[in-house]
Amino acid sequence: MSILTYKGYQGSFEYDPDADIFHGDVLHLIDVITFQGRSIDELKAALAESIEVYLEYCAKKGKEPQKPFSGTFNVRLTPEIHRRLAVQAAHDGVSLNKWVAKTLEEAVSEQHA
Repeated sequence: MSILTYKGYQGSFEYDPDADIFHGDVLHLIDVITFQGRSIDELKAALAESIEVYLEYCAKKGKEPQKPFSGTFNVRLTPEIHRRLAVQAAHDGVSLNKWVAKTLEEAVSEQHA
């Protein structure tokens, strides 16, 4: 999967050889935003234009544009794992939320190192 980014929005795209065009969708939203182009430069411009049109539309309608990520998510765990994580966080002298955020950040940093 190939990804382009504009103003924090990520667009995934692929090439359609039958139509001889790249086409893509903005990821992680309920609202649908698409873009297309015949070259990577056209594709980048189309992504930017589609996002700008979306933001202008939202402003005109008085609607808050969707953000790709809110910064919060729920995790379902067994009570035993929840307890063990809370004990470890307390042992480290931080809140469970801070401990989990730090641990996840370290995990993705190691993956992309």
